[in-house]
Amino acid sequence: MSLSTSVFNQPGWYTALEQAVTQHSNSSLFQLATVDDAGDPHVRSLIHRAFLVSPSSPSLPLLVTSTDIRTPKIRHIVHANIVELTWWINATLDQFRISGMAYVFAAPEHSISTSRATLGCPGIKALEVAGIDWEAKRRELFDAVSEQMRATWCRPAPGSPLKNGYGEMNDWPARVPKLSEAKTEKEKQLAELALSNYAIIVIEPLRVDWLQMAIKPNRRTFTREGSEWKEEEVVP
Repeated sequence: MSLSTSVFNQPGWYTALEQAVTQHSNSSLFQLATVDDAGDPHVRSLIHRAFLVSPSSPSLPLLVTSTDIRTPKIRHIVHANIVELTWWINATLDQFRISGMAYVFAAPEHSISTSRATLGCPGIKALEVAGIDWEAKRRELFDAVSEQMRATWCRPAPGSPLKNGYGEMNDWPARVPKLSEAKTEKEKQLAELALSNYAIIVIEPLRVDWLQMAIKPNRRTFTREGSEWKEEEVVP
């Protein structure tokens, strides 16, 4: 067993994942599993939005995705913020199974939030010590998505019944600009509504199972939790 070493002290799994996502535009989709308050599992696909790495702790990268604050996954994370995701990179034939702590950052007016106690999450703590502004980051990522995506956060809550059938969707907005680019009062109202319903989920990886299928025989490295990542060779 040996310590994982890579450029800037970043763990090998992160170097491989970040490079794959950067070089292959169709590699941003992963599946996230949560549990509800009854202990039942739920899984869905999410789009990766950003990596966050504190300059003082380059070995502790964070993963960022986004969602509608009204979705069930938010309640699940508030209930139990231990999550696991699986990320298949078809271009490189790598699979990453990442478990860790998830944190919800929503609009200030929302009461929904997760405890951000930094015990056991030194990556989150390092960013907060460095003075990260989570609300500014939320707005930055909101501005980075497409107008069509912003429009989805102006619709009724996900999972709501369509009382008048699918035709009801014809009345929903198709595009919503950034708040700073709204030209009419209606566009401003829609942008404010979308931003209010927009939340980011920040995941601090604690354990990673990295399966490299492009190498023969396949390699499977299980990196253990802790501020210093250790790699153990195991049967794939």
